[in-house]
Amino acid sequence: MKNKLTIAVLSGKGGTGKTFVSVNLAASAKNATYLDCDVEEPNGHIFLKPVNIKTKEVFKTLPTFDKEKCIGCRKCIDFCRFNAIAFIKETPQVFNEICHSCGGCKFVCPVGAIGETTKCVGTIQSGTTNDINVVTGMLNLGEASGVKVISEVLKNSSDNNINIIDCPPGSACTVMESVQTADYCVLVVEPTIFGIHNFKMVYELVTLLGKPCGVVINKYTEEVNELTSFCSENNIEILTKIPYNKEIGQINAQGSLAYEKDKNTKNTFDNLLNKVIMEISK
Repeated sequence: MKNKLTIAVLSGKGGTGKTFVSVNLAASAKNATYLDCDVEEPNGHIFLKPVNIKTKEVFKTLPTFDKEKCIGCRKCIDFCRFNAIAFIKETPQVFNEICHSCGGCKFVCPVGAIGETTKCVGTIQSGTTNDINVVTGMLNLGEASGVKVISEVLKNSSDNNINIIDCPPGSACTVMESVQTADYCVLVVEPTIFGIHNFKMVYELVTLLGKPCGVVINKYTEEVNELTSFCSENNIEILTKIPYNKEIGQINAQGSLAYEKDKNTKNTFDNLLNKVIMEISK
């Protein structure tokens, strides 16, 4: 088995317990790197409490236009698949919020009328707690896309130990960016109608990306429901079931790690980590 293992933790929607699973998996792995890519609402650091924090700003590049050189050929507009450039009153305009900073418009401009500038879109905080490196991406308020911040967070992945990626909820492009280097995806789902609906979308995404995956059912009840039937019909491994537990909820509400406070939770996540490592080794 290779030294570097990357485990991505996803959920179809917010509130299913994705961060709960991520931080306790990191605690179980011990010599690990926790990468918080849920950049709109990163909160893993609340539980892991890293120290010796270092902060780094993240910048994206944006096109600028030299109106004197521009000949109005519109090749930049035709190239941009995100419709981030428009010609308004014979003047090129860029919509910063939807520009993906690919640089393609500058590349296709035949007269060199397009330059580049930079804009700060977020920060990365790095620290440590025990043997865990904690890297947290934070998107600035008002920014439309967290892809650039996520890509910078992932550059802090370790080559020598286990990486736990706390992905954004949902199945948008930020999730695709987060899981691209993952060896295995842990899908956290709650057994509700809304939870199952969104779980199916994120399952379809990781399947399209060719990522092996298994399921953690959080807030599990004994009631037979559509979730277990769907997993059985699609041969999806149910890695563990975490039942409702008032005491665990109180530990979380206090910002503490359940892995350190509750023996049963410790056993659950030690077994979960071992099972995932075995799945990756197959």
